[in-house]
Amino acid sequence: MSVATKLHSPVCEPRAILGPGGNRVRVSEYPKRKGEALKKPQAQRTRKPTAVSEVPQSVVRSNGSVDSSCSSDSSSSGSLAKTVSSKKTPPTVKRKGLKPVKVVPVGVEAVAALPKILGPPKRCDWITPNSDSIYTSFHDEEWGVPIHDDRKLFELLVFSQALAELTWPAILNKREIFRKLFENFDPSSIAQFNEKKLLSLKVNGNLLLSEPKLRAIVENAKQILKIQQEFGSFSNYCWSFVNDKPIKNGFRYGRQVPVKSPKADLISKDMMQRGFRCVGPTVIYSFMQVAGIVNDHLLSCFRYEECKINVEKDLKPRTEESAILTEALEKTSLSDD
Repeated sequence: MSVATKLHSPVCEPRAILGPGGNRVRVSEYPKRKGEALKKPQAQRTRKPTAVSEVPQSVVRSNGSVDSSCSSDSSSSGSLAKTVSSKKTPPTVKRKGLKPVKVVPVGVEAVAALPKILGPPKRCDWITPNSDSIYTSFHDEEWGVPIHDDRKLFELLVFSQALAELTWPAILNKREIFRKLFENFDPSSIAQFNEKKLLSLKVNGNLLLSEPKLRAIVENAKQILKIQQEFGSFSNYCWSFVNDKPIKNGFRYGRQVPVKSPKADLISKDMMQRGFRCVGPTVIYSFMQVAGIVNDHLLSCFRYEECKINVEKDLKPRTEESAILTEALEKTSLSDD
């Protein structure tokens, strides 16, 4: 009977409850009378706000802590409560010791208003950022431009022959020396060079080119004089192989550009039969490229279209001139009849 009485006894001691920090809640903190509200531990009563908008204005203290029992500090923390309210961010932000800064969001319109930074123009693959500036300028201004002047064509033929011994940058850096020693590439003057004059073509005690190349230049000058008598000009002879219209290859990659072509092979054979020397297919194809007889600028190069436009402008007056000459010849033949 005593055991049963103890089991049914309405009075029992309260148990400790496992809190967030372990068994740290004292039994005495819990009510002993029925219906009395539970007294939460201090660790649970004081909760640090997770966002600025969750902080009530009446409970913000100067040290940033929140306590529902400290209502006397609400008056001293009024200004801080306005700052951390849940309203939208004001257009200006005050910083201690600095002037107010207006907060402007960066949108699509702001990005579109930024100035566009243009990079360097796209050139052929063999022109790199490390290329000699004189070589880059030569590519941008001369290489591939159609040439019809006899002296200029002779100069470019000599440079194409010199590529077997020198590079384009080296040739271009010595261009003025070439022009001075070769009488500005006048074929009639070069054709008169004798052995003594030939061996005096030196730079810093060395011959400008090897003796076979120098002898070939003198011999080619003599052949150009013969061609001028037969075709009217060296330009007419060179451009007759392409019907006065440059060849446009339109390659996409530098590896596609050949070192010679069937047309270069044809011109080379004809020139050698006429007595020209050192005019193999490779030399002739380089000559065709630099003289604009063939446009080998890559499609991605900005000079491809520019050379194309220059050709169209150059061909228009020539076509009109040919039409006028043809009309004059027809009138002459009709009057004779």
